[in-house]
Amino acid sequence: MSLQNCRYYEEKYPEVDSYVMVNVKQIAEMGAYVKLLEYDNIDGMILLSELSRRRIRSIQKLIRVGRNEVVVVLRVDKEKGYIDLSKRRVSPEDVIKCEERFNKSKMVHSILRHVADKTKTPIEELYKKIGWPLMKKYGHTVDAFKYSITNNDVWDGIEFPSDAVKAELTTYIGKRLTPQPTKVRADIEVTCFAYEGIDAVKNALRAAEALNTPETPVKVKLVSPPLYVLTSQCLEKTQGIAILEQAIQAIKDNITKNGGNCDVRMAPKAVTENDDAELQALMDKKERENQEISGDEEVSESDEAELPA
Repeated sequence: MSLQNCRYYEEKYPEVDSYVMVNVKQIAEMGAYVKLLEYDNIDGMILLSELSRRRIRSIQKLIRVGRNEVVVVLRVDKEKGYIDLSKRRVSPEDVIKCEERFNKSKMVHSILRHVADKTKTPIEELYKKIGWPLMKKYGHTVDAFKYSITNNDVWDGIEFPSDAVKAELTTYIGKRLTPQPTKVRADIEVTCFAYEGIDAVKNALRAAEALNTPETPVKVKLVSPPLYVLTSQCLEKTQGIAILEQAIQAIKDNITKNGGNCDVRMAPKAVTENDDAELQALMDKKERENQEISGDEEVSESDEAELPA
């Protein structure tokens, strides 16, 4: 048994009418030779007549060597190892479903391959004892892996090849599949030119921060008056956006009562590390601009007297 190579599923060959992910190896007169990525790279062929519903003028525009394609299985000859496939019978909806399943299976394979390498256990043994039994029970192994992060009963009935395999697998699942919080941000300008303008702005921003909870934190940062940034971090992006929308509404309600105004410069959205870096650069720039630069102060008469002629 190989440490690294194995099919993703218990069946050695795909079923007729099932959708599979292939990688194109070669284009010939008869059609395209491919390898089935989910079935340990066994060979298959897309006949020329099964490439497109339309008249084929250029095969290269339809299919390219090295590219992954979703195809449907037409025939499987297990004795000879022939697998005939079709690209033209695949709908856009079929592509989405197949890609989703393939990506989940690829994640499982990546995790099991890591465990196989670390524990020197053949990967097919990991599939037989862990991967395929969990797929039968939970619909897909990756769903069982995710569930195991908070529920140990996933492993009931699973016979691990060794304690080392169980320890490495559970640790690595935690690293790879634990949900990471999404950072959400909104940029607003808050102004109030009434008598109590500064206090009114402070109170309005406090109204936003009052919505802060451990699950949905709300933070307010000053960039440079009147520009402020609202941020939140949540496991669900939609939840983070919703809480910042509530925060903005709380600011608007509070500041308008005092004759002020709140303008949204950037609506709540998920942001990347690059966005954060740009924001920090802007804040640093504004801070430098606000600092007094030495040498700008007026020179006193006593200082003038000390200057050389």
